[in-house]
Amino acid sequence: LGAAISGGAADQCSWRGSGLSQEAGSVEQLSLHCAEGSLEWLYPTGALRLRLAPRLPPTSAAVKGGSPPHVTACIKPTGTFRGAQLYLEREGVLELLLPEAPRPRARCFSWLPQEKVALFLQATPHPDISRRIAAFRYELRGDWLARPALPAASLGAEGACRPCNDTEILMAICTSDFVIRGSIRSVSNDAELQESIIGVSATRIHRQKFPLFQAGGRPGRPVGSIRTPLRCGVKPGPGTFLFTGWLHFGEAWLSCAPRYRDFQRIYEGAQRMRQNPCEFPVD
Repeated sequence: LGAAISGGAADQCSWRGSGLSQEAGSVEQLSLHCAEGSLEWLYPTGALRLRLAPRLPPTSAAVKGGSPPHVTACIKPTGTFRGAQLYLEREGVLELLLPEAPRPRARCFSWLPQEKVALFLQATPHPDISRRIAAFRYELRGDWLARPALPAASLGAEGACRPCNDTEILMAICTSDFVIRGSIRSVSNDAELQESIIGVSATRIHRQKFPLFQAGGRPGRPVGSIRTPLRCGVKPGPGTFLFTGWLHFGEAWLSCAPRYRDFQRIYEGAQRMRQNPCEFPVD
């Protein structure tokens, strides 16, 4: 949306507006076209209906007669989310995603391109709306590229804790947002967010799209943290691992983490068979 909408300002990625300019009982129609962005609704009244329509490149699953790819979206409310409830509208049926005053956890959902999906943000009645702001960030991808290790049952994350097989490991080193060789320094658990935070000391940074791992540990050893669902029961252990995963709302999330010696064996075996999806330095 290139123009102001009922007191709200929108670009292709984000929207910010006020319910004070809306008519009572009205529903504002919005559309955003980026793979990530945000929405901030001050003094919520009435409702917003938001259509997320990212311009995503075609994926390999969509070619040569493959099954059509799912679009996956994740919504993360701010810690001060108040004054509204967020629903997923799918084929005319509403499903509650975020109640008022939710925990600041991401909620994720997927749909096929032909399905009619929107987000419906309904203001909750309050005598005083002056301190209420409903705000969240969103991320979308054409497919999540690997098993989504995210704390959201709506993603079908029952496989998030399963160890990666050889094919998944080889794909992870080619497509992940980060590939870090290192060891586990610590594991802490956040019961409220249902997340485990793995402290990692890196011996080699093969790839990171953003500076997730920076100097701070032993001389020459960058350190950082990687998250995984609490139910996976991660525990600290000795040895060197190859950590791979995705950036999710500015945080690193674990995908595959084989022991490095196991990765070497897998990679060298695929190399002999000429089945490596990409080249990777092994020593």
